[in-house]
Amino acid sequence: MIARVTQMHAHYYATVADFGREFACSVASSVAEFIGRLDNPSNEIWTIKRDDKIPASVAIDGEDLGHNRAHLQWFIVDDSLRGFGLGKQLLNSALAFADAQGFVQINLWTFSGLNAARYLYESQGFALVEEKLGSKWGIEVLEQRFTRCL
Repeated sequence: MIARVTQMHAHYYATVADFGREFACSVASSVAEFIGRLDNPSNEIWTIKRDDKIPASVAIDGEDLGHNRAHLQWFIVDDSLRGFGLGKQLLNSALAFADAQGFVQINLWTFSGLNAARYLYESQGFALVEEKLGSKWGIEVLEQRFTRCL
């Protein structure tokens, strides 16, 4: 799972945003660290499995932000499965889990220009609350934080 989630992110974001090795390493290490914390009931990851492969994932990290806030991370659907509603299904599962856990807020970080993802987030109650130029993913982009409050 760690390898596949990393591979999907590295491939997609290299294509759409020219993110490189620094980004892939960041994803790999953060996913691996998170997987080690799945015994905490406030953390969960969802994947779709097709033909013994993982073409989609999303996670809720209920620990890293503190103050009863959840962090939505590693949400991605392989190009071959986009447009079939799988992303919406995964996102709905993650949000239902977060709601059941009683988190007062769910946050996610992305960057400007991912319009289909933004539409999906906003359709599920997320609002853009912060924008700033940053290069935490290895190249400068307009980073965006979206928040959904209960």
